Amino acid sequence: MTEKEKILVEVAYALPHEQVLLPLEVDPGTTVREAIEQSGILEKHPEIELMTRNKVGIFGKLTKLDQVLRPKDRIEIYRPLIADPKEVRKRRAAEGKKMKKGAGAMASKPAKAG
Repeated sequence: MTEKEKILVEVAYALPHEQVLLPLEVDPGTTVREAIEQSGILEKHPEIELMTRNKVGIFGKLTKLDQVLRPKDRIEIYRPLIADPKEVRKRRAAEGKKMKKGAGAMASKPAKAG
């Protein structure tokens, strides 16, 4: 029997001031969870909690921890959101309406000919 060839994948974790990108050779059939554990990133960044806090993806698409990896996959570990995106959009929309009301008064004045 011949030993199976390893496949190359990457594990990525972005912090506000640092990006961690770890190349890793794994056996075919390795899952996302197994690759993350093998990468050593959980020891370097103990704030990562795969079961409760952090979501994971492959090339920007959310995936499950039991997803089997393919050659050259980049596993991304996402940090939890600080603010709810829906609430942020609502707040921006409300602020935009206030600005438009104020801007309308300025726009109605005739321009001076010069």
